[in-house]
Amino acid sequence: MAITYLKKGKTDAAKAVDDAEVSEIVKNTLKEIEERGDEAVREFAEKFDNYTPKSFKLSQSEIDSLIQQVSTQDLEDIKFAQEQVRNFAQAQRDSMKDIEVETMPGVILGHKNIPVQSVGCYIPAGKFPMVASAHMSVVTASVAKVPRIIACTPPYKGTPNPAVIAAMHLGGAHEIYVIGGIQAVGAMALGTETIDPVDMLVGPGNAFVAEAKRQLFGKVGIDLFAGPTETMVIADFTVDAELCATDLLGQAEHGYNSPAVLVTNNQNLAEETISEIDRILKILPTAETASVSWEEYGEIILCDSYDEMLDVANEIASEHVQVMTDHDDWFLENMHSYGALFLGPRTNVSNGDKVIGTNHTLPTKKAGRYTGGLWVGKYLKTHSYQKITTDEAAVKIGRYCSRLCMLESFVGHAEQANIRIRRYGGEDVPYGKAAQ
Repeated sequence: MAITYLKKGKTDAAKAVDDAEVSEIVKNTLKEIEERGDEAVREFAEKFDNYTPKSFKLSQSEIDSLIQQVSTQDLEDIKFAQEQVRNFAQAQRDSMKDIEVETMPGVILGHKNIPVQSVGCYIPAGKFPMVASAHMSVVTASVAKVPRIIACTPPYKGTPNPAVIAAMHLGGAHEIYVIGGIQAVGAMALGTETIDPVDMLVGPGNAFVAEAKRQLFGKVGIDLFAGPTETMVIADFTVDAELCATDLLGQAEHGYNSPAVLVTNNQNLAEETISEIDRILKILPTAETASVSWEEYGEIILCDSYDEMLDVANEIASEHVQVMTDHDDWFLENMHSYGALFLGPRTNVSNGDKVIGTNHTLPTKKAGRYTGGLWVGKYLKTHSYQKITTDEAAVKIGRYCSRLCMLESFVGHAEQANIRIRRYGGEDVPYGKAAQ
């Protein structure tokens, strides 16, 4: 195997130092919110966002006023995107069935899919107003029929962003708060004097939001670890450097720590992509951000074969994987660790980010090894139940249960089975003994 890095990003050790600093800041901030509630949230809102309204919760009249500021075309576009997300989420929901089966005469087993009762959706907007994130979290929660959906977003340039608020409201949010960062996530999860806590947190965010969700997991559920954007382009001779460079920088502009990786078996494409990236960075309006991400987190990996490309891709487990090769379906069949795949040169990650209908809240930092992205099923809890309807079944199952409990020396457990054998079967099973 010959894998060559024509460009590497920060070392794992350097990234670990960054992560440790973020973790400590988040820990202290959450502690303040837990201890001081609204007072702490207001202090952090002033410190980080310079935003301290009389109430962080928007009234219906404030929501209506903000929506009126959104142009007709923008509203139509938001509604179109939400329709795509809602349609796909509904198809996913329809695939999840409650079941009930009689596994043997008199023994009925089943499960029900029950929505989480309250969800807090975080919609980023501090650097860029992430209108689409409202579709991805609020709309899908609405399709899942979550009874209480609250949404938080930071102010954008000192004020609530009208398009983001419109998307939250049209998506189905029951409560909307203009709060950002750690303080938003902490307030939703821990609760304050004015915000009732939720059962689950969802939505993407920067490193601080992602770490806050990680630290709060257990106290509340979370959708997944969705930190700074990652993108990978898997490409071969079938595409050109301009396309690859555009797709890499299109995601690198998200933040200063957004990994962008090209994996290819074509050396000319690898070298030309580096040149194209340099060219585009000279004209890209968001180059101030994208150039830092590319310099510190960008990578070009040259492989000898498609098998090597596949191995590298599965190892990195990137959030977004753009595949543009003459082996696209082969990668679809064999990729096992990623957030979402974007197959062929006609599609791109921005389609998934904004409008096509799949969800853009996806696993980062190798979490694609053990989870997929946010989808309607994340809001549903699958709960099982059992029912025995005949004396004969109670006795038959009871005998097996009794013996298996005693095999593990759980006498009290065995007696739960034995008492039913006595009552429904009329059998004299000695107390504390296994049934025969």
